[in-house]
Amino acid sequence: MHAAGFVASLCLCAGLAALLPSAAALSAEAAPTPEQIIAVLRNPSSSTGNIADAVEEATGARGFMYHDMKPIFKAKIAGRAATALLRPVLKHDQRKYPNYALQILDEAEPGSVLVYVLENGLEIAGMGNLMATTAKVRGLEGAVIDGAARDIEEVARIGFPIFSRAVSPATSVGRYVSVGKQIPVVCAGVPVKPGDYIVGDSDGVVVVPQEAAARVMELLAQYDDKESKMIPIIQREKSMLKALEIYNRY
Repeated sequence: MHAAGFVASLCLCAGLAALLPSAAALSAEAAPTPEQIIAVLRNPSSSTGNIADAVEEATGARGFMYHDMKPIFKAKIAGRAATALLRPVLKHDQRKYPNYALQILDEAEPGSVLVYVLENGLEIAGMGNLMATTAKVRGLEGAVIDGAARDIEEVARIGFPIFSRAVSPATSVGRYVSVGKQIPVVCAGVPVKPGDYIVGDSDGVVVVPQEAAARVMELLAQYDDKESKMIPIIQREKSMLKALEIYNRY
């Protein structure tokens, strides 16, 4: 190739390179940010029902917690998990344990969802009004407790969303010690890792594993598109069976 042609080729390649996005840019476009993921999960159209379906389709595993995990007042939450594990005090155990549950309450990033697991703790409250006040002023999104909550009227007045499996006046002080923070836990039947996405509404709580979040977003968009097309057909035909038949023909 003549020198002039070689230089022209280099210029053409440089021009194309300037027009085409880099691999890093493509990767960044392909990977939604945590803020984008949370915005989608928080959207009213993203019900926990649809999210649970999407998690199951994306991962092959259930993401929905036990049926008794419910909000103590009507609320929707969406945020990333900050975890703590508590277990009953063993008889004659005189060791001093760090209070990881309170540490994570003070350390979690604003917008986080506290996930407290109390082993065999359905009779014991993992959070009450003082912890709820702390969480509220720190800007946390909510709390999910595999155990009980207490002071629920006061918590409702404070306005901090708590999801729990039970309500009980019994304190955890002197009964439970916290044995870990920001560790993987199993909360109401579902594995939760720090940083996983937690979504809760009146139907219950769903965990979106962070590694599956992008795929879950894609599926939610598909579900929303399908439902938006199905509803007018159902309204017109007054039959879901007929609507399915019509929709499937398209």
